Amino acid sequence: MFLPVNTDKNEVFADIIVDISHDALDRSFQYRVPSVMTDQVQPGSRVRVPFGPSDRVIEGYVISLKDRPDYDPEKIKDIKEIITEGISVESQLIEVADYLRRQYGSTMIAALKTVLPVKRRIRQKTITDIQLGLASDEAERLAKEWKRKHYTARSRLLQRLMDQGILDSREAVRDCGVSMKDLKKLRDQGILRLTSRVSWRRALTETADSASVQDPAAGRQMSSWKNVSLNPQQQQIADEFRSDYDSGIRRTYLLFGITGSGKTEVYLSLIETVLRAGRQAVVLIPEISLTYQAVSRFSKRFGDLIAVIHSRMSAGERSDEVERIRMGEARIVIGARSALFAPVSDLGLIIIDEEHDGAYKSDSSPKYHARETAVFRAQLAGASVVLGSATPSVESFFRAKKGEYRLWTLPMRAGSGRLPEIRVVDLKEEFASGNRSIFSKTLRELIEDRLRKKEQIMLFLNRRGYAGFVSCRSCGQVMKCPHCDVSLTYHRNGTLQCHYCGYETGYERKCPACGRPYMAAFGLGTEKVEAAVHKEFPGARILRMDADTTRRKHAHEKLLRAFSRRDADILLGTQMIVKGHDYENVTLVGILAADLSLGGADFRSGEKTYQLLCQAAGRAGRGSKPGQVVIQTYQP
Repeated sequence: MFLPVNTDKNEVFADIIVDISHDALDRSFQYRVPSVMTDQVQPGSRVRVPFGPSDRVIEGYVISLKDRPDYDPEKIKDIKEIITEGISVESQLIEVADYLRRQYGSTMIAALKTVLPVKRRIRQKTITDIQLGLASDEAERLAKEWKRKHYTARSRLLQRLMDQGILDSREAVRDCGVSMKDLKKLRDQGILRLTSRVSWRRALTETADSASVQDPAAGRQMSSWKNVSLNPQQQQIADEFRSDYDSGIRRTYLLFGITGSGKTEVYLSLIETVLRAGRQAVVLIPEISLTYQAVSRFSKRFGDLIAVIHSRMSAGERSDEVERIRMGEARIVIGARSALFAPVSDLGLIIIDEEHDGAYKSDSSPKYHARETAVFRAQLAGASVVLGSATPSVESFFRAKKGEYRLWTLPMRAGSGRLPEIRVVDLKEEFASGNRSIFSKTLRELIEDRLRKKEQIMLFLNRRGYAGFVSCRSCGQVMKCPHCDVSLTYHRNGTLQCHYCGYETGYERKCPACGRPYMAAFGLGTEKVEAAVHKEFPGARILRMDADTTRRKHAHEKLLRAFSRRDADILLGTQMIVKGHDYENVTLVGILAADLSLGGADFRSGEKTYQLLCQAAGRAGRGSKPGQVVIQTYQP
């Protein structure tokens, strides 16, 4: 048995992946780094190595370096050479994986599987186009002859081709009644020409009206891009970014713009600057529910230059979108957290919308934060980063104040939109007056008013961070840990526990603050709220959007599209309905349980609650009609 002992202290050994697209991604091979290459070889370096019994030279990627061999040194081969011409996207992503390993304590294998997901070999979908292989007069004569001989399907096909010029095989089979076998026979006789092309599987059921736009890197025209006039504040930001970009300045910017201030229009302008420079962009959004509206807005500007990546896509759709990105056909990638690792070969800009959102933090291994990882990837690629939010995270705002990030602000709503009027309703007073309903008197009256006016309403049930905390319905007192100042969580065995330090105490109905017997676990579900809405407002058309109603593929899009068509009066949902959505007919937002996230067992609960309430309030009054917001709380 070989015991790995390094006799030469100067020797370095490299673990190398030789085929990153193979299913056995976690299989690496060890090579010796020649002394002349020691200073140049790093994790992520692209190298050529001898492989297999025949020692054929193939490319590989260094994933780690060691000073001790894992095998008998006599059997370890040397790296042939370092490939220095150009840095491949795979090299960059392997360096990102190494960053995840170092920064977040991940294993290299887990990090690699995150940034370089196994490339499943999925067959591409092709379409066969049919054209005439004959002159038009000859085709006309043949069609008449076939009609006389009652070759109806063939005659119909020829007539269709003479009218349209081109037909795909699916239409020919479906509409004309010919089989693929007949089509191939007619091709062999020279009557038809058949050509195959790749048909990309797209992630959305339907895309917005898109301009026929083209890209400079592919030698195409950009004249059809729609020019959108920016207001002076937006234009100033766009001009500063363009000036920095043209001067070769790459940095991280924080765009702090209130809800409805037009951050998306700024993003579109910045992306246009990057595309005109021949580079690509990645846009991260926190929720799948935002994909439909985001892609619709981006499609209107950039058309088919967009690729979408998110977890609800089929394997075929994801494979095709990744292939379009690899080929450079897609120049803008839009998606949730995982889109950060798209194989974009010439990355020029990363935009993280709603940068404060907790969805950018991975809960599974490796537990990375997309915001920090995006800054690292941008540094490798020579790209800029734009973080956008109406409620920036404390960390990002602190860094902007220190000068690490460039701070941009948009303090006014764009166009005719005005900030909504906000009313805070004290549920303790409602409780004291005998109102046991989910709806306060104020909210009920405003909902009735909006239903009469045919205006739309969003009801937000703030369940984020809910873990069964206990509070008093009479005075609003929340049971908290005396050591950590976070809410205690109620357990079925009748105890209250702190999930930070382990403190435990018994549960009692009597409130320690006011002495009244109204202490109870605070909980409310969307189905219960929906039933209450139907009971209180029987004529209202309601859409419920939560984890249960959005399980099916494209469910988010269908619900949001129906609401935008005004097929419903009320959209009821959890936090997925309050992020980034823009509906001009929404004039009332009701926040039913503002305390739920405030009582979460999380030291950030105050910050998260503020962000959620601001985002929810920002959905009202985005059009020409004024908006109102009602926040129902036991802790006004």
